Order: sequence, then structure tokens, then C-alpha cells
Amino acid sequence: MAYAEKRTARGKTYYRACYQRPDRTAQGVVVDADGRAVRYPTKTSAQKAAQQAEVEAFEEAKAGRYVPPEQAAAAALVTFGAYAKEWMEGQSLADSTMQNYPRSLAHLLPTFGDKAIRDITTPMVDAWEKAQQKQFAVSSVRTYRSLLHLVLADAVDAGLAPKNPAERRRGRGRRHGRSGRRGPEKAITSMTGSLLIAERASLLSGRDDEFVAHVQKTYTGMRWGELVGLETEFARAESRAFRVEWQLYELDTGEFTRCPPKDDSYRTIDSPAWLSRLVGDHVARTRPQPCACHGLTYVYSGRGLGGTRQAGPTLREVAALAGVSTGTVSNVLNRPEAVKEATRTRVEKAIAEVGFVRQAGPAREAAHWRRSGHAQWIFTPAATGWYPKKAPQDAHPVPVTGGPFPGLPVRGRGASGRAEACWMPIKDRLTRHGLRHGHRTLMEELGTPKVLMDERMGHEDGSVGARYSHVTDSMRALLMEQLTEVWLESLDDRLAISPRSSVPVLDRLLQERAAEA
Repeated sequence: MAYAEKRTARGKTYYRACYQRPDRTAQGVVVDADGRAVRYPTKTSAQKAAQQAEVEAFEEAKAGRYVPPEQAAAAALVTFGAYAKEWMEGQSLADSTMQNYPRSLAHLLPTFGDKAIRDITTPMVDAWEKAQQKQFAVSSVRTYRSLLHLVLADAVDAGLAPKNPAERRRGRGRRHGRSGRRGPEKAITSMTGSLLIAERASLLSGRDDEFVAHVQKTYTGMRWGELVGLETEFARAESRAFRVEWQLYELDTGEFTRCPPKDDSYRTIDSPAWLSRLVGDHVARTRPQPCACHGLTYVYSGRGLGGTRQAGPTLREVAALAGVSTGTVSNVLNRPEAVKEATRTRVEKAIAEVGFVRQAGPAREAAHWRRSGHAQWIFTPAATGWYPKKAPQDAHPVPVTGGPFPGLPVRGRGASGRAEACWMPIKDRLTRHGLRHGHRTLMEELGTPKVLMDERMGHEDGSVGARYSHVTDSMRALLMEQLTEVWLESLDDRLAISPRSSVPVLDRLLQERAAEA
């Protein structure tokens, strides 16, 4: 029960506001911001303050937010930075999430790190968000604020703050302009366009692997990590299906972690007979070996150096000592007749002086494709006809020969000067994930039942209607027939352009289709 307690100090009388605490463990006293009991000059003012404090305390307890005064005083000293560090140490999430959280925290700590959690206010959060939107993409800032909301929500549960200042109230704020903050719509392409991109990708990589992988992604809608992480035992050609059990996720360290598919979307994807045969022939032809990182055999491998460079002086060190460019040193090693005798002598002397040794043996293929390398050197130039910008080089078109169609990429020094043509764009802004969007869109065009589309894409429909809808064998058979018809139409379109291809696997497919026709 609230009451005013009379006190005397140094001959002066004052009153304290006392009330009953909801936990009933001790008497509550109204305190100031420093945690010291407030001294009221009159009994009436102390009585009113006590009654108000008691009502507020019981309302907080009813809402589950009551914090004892002594705990609140300790909580007032906890900073956001200290709590965020402790919070991160207590998380046990997927490797990708644990990698991304510190990135977002790096945008929160400069503003909120040294502030007590109880001192963070909603206007302070809104001001921070506006400042961030001037520097970073809206989608990125939305991610940062989501993490801020999550951390502060747990801080509220821990009794460190009475409410979450990063929480957004529904129906508040302006409504116009919200659609402008959404990301750009994913670009998709036709099945013929996808076939042409697959052909270009194979020409850029110099092997059939990229053609087969691109076609499989187009006609199954698999995610990039699921495709890279497809093990040979789950590429079931005999049963005409691909089983999605794992994915490979590339961390910032360059390490590939084997983890379950996104949102636990384990599934079996039906495959047309021609696609199972295409992938099965690829596995039989390439004979994949277990990778060193996981000891497992994957359907597709990467491209580039798979090992580490031998220790010793580098080509750059030789060039610096000889006072020439690395290209000149390369010419001395590979085409000495193209270098002046005086320069060649100087370079050979530098090679002997530093003890430079050329790399021995052929370059081995990497175990897995890396996201950035595949996007920059294979997929983006195949889809758009341009290599993307990468310092110090600006974006530039892919130089190719004049024939045979679609032209062979010209490589090496002075490639643009030796080229006879360049590729036209097939689809600007197309990404690898856009192929997944394209597969879903294709199924919509074919009239595929939603329950089957969700199964192939690995999506979950939680509606009541979805519980009463089931996939049947006739649904699967019809979709396989339709995908086969679309595939044959794309081959016919490619035949109409040119009857042959420089990609061996596509060339065989074109000849087989021409014989059937």
C-alpha cells in the first residue's frame, strides 16, 4: 500500500514516497535518475507520488515488463556495445548468418555502441536510419535496422529497457513512396535466350561443364548453392530426378561450408529424360573425383588454379629488379625472340639473381565455382555481352572472332584489337537467381498446379487450401512432357540460327535434333 514516510536529516523534515512492489520482496521507494530516493517537501506530494508509482509498477508487472529498481539501476549502466558483444557470443545460427551479423553491427556500433540501452530513443533510431539511407542502399539499411530491432528486443526481455525503440508501429508514417524502396525486379529470359547464354558460358570457360550446369539450373530452378553442392549420388539419372539434400555456401574467408538447403527445403526435383541423360553423360565423361575440402564427389567443379602457388620470388619481383613490366618478363620466358637482346639479357640476369622458378605442372581445376568469379568471368559476360567493371578495368565488351556463330572469345594481350566482333546482350541485368525466377514463370505459363510449383521450388504454402491439395503422378508426367517440348523448341530456334556449335555437347544435341527433324 502506498504511503508517505517521514524522515529527518540535519534538522530538516522531508518525506519519501513508498509503495508496495509487485514482487513483494521489499518495499519500493520512488528514486531519481541516479537511483537516490526522492525527498518530497510535503506529505501530500509524497503520497501522490507513491500512489502513482505503485499503479505504474503493477501495470508493468501485468504486461510482463516489471523490473525491480535495483536491477533497473544496474541495467542503466549497460551499453549497447557491451550487450551486443555478449548477445553475439550467445548466438548459435547458420554460418552464413553468423558471418552477416557482424557486418550489420559495424553500422550500428558507431552510433549506439557507447550509449546505455535505456538511453536509446525512437527519434535517435529514426535519425540514424535517415543518415544511413544517404550512404547505403535502402535494402541494406533495412537489414541493419532489423538487427537493431532484434538485439533491443532481447535486451527488453532481459530487463535492460522498458520498450524497444527500434520497433515500428503499424500504420504509422507516410504511405506514398514506399514502393520506390523495393529492389529492382528480377530479369528473366526465354528458354531460347537461356540456351544461347549457356552456349556462351561454355565458350568462355572452355569446357562443357558450364553449359550442362546452366541448362540444369534453367529447367529445375535450383538455387546456386544447391547446384554447386549437388553431389553425384543425388544426381539420380536412372530415376530421372535430382535430390536436394545439401548446399555449399561460400564464406568470406573463401571456405565452402556444407549446410542444409535454405529454409530446410529438402526436396526431390523431377527431371525430363533428356536432362537426366545430359547430366548423366556429363558425370560419365568428366569422372569427378572427391574434393579436398569435403572429401565428397560433386557433379560440377570450378575453374582455375586448384592448388597453392609455389613458394619463391614472383614475376613482379623479377620485373621490378629488371626495370621492365611483368608482360616483358612473360615474353622473355615464353617468346624470347619478341624481346630486344639487351632487354632480354637484363631480364635473364634478374631471373638468375633472385632465383625465380616457373610454376611446374599444369594448372588444376578448382574444386568449386566461386560466386564472384563465376559471375564476373562467365555468367554476366555471357548474358550481357560485357565484362563487368573491376578495378582497375572498366566494363568492356567481350571480344570475339567473326565466326563460327556465336564467335569465339579472343583472349590475351591486345584482345580487343585482334577481335572481329563482340557479343550483343541477350538479357541485361539477368542474374543466376533470375534463372530460378524464370523457371517459376515458365511453370506459370504452362499452367502447372501451384502445389507442384511449390514442391519444385522448395517453397512452403501455409494456407488451409494447400493442406487439401496434393501432387499426383499425372501432374508430374504432364510437366515433364511440357518441359521437353520447350527444350526441343529452343533447340529448333538454335538450329535456325546455325546448324553447328563450337561447344561439343551442344553440337551433338543439334545434330541429333537435325536428324530427328
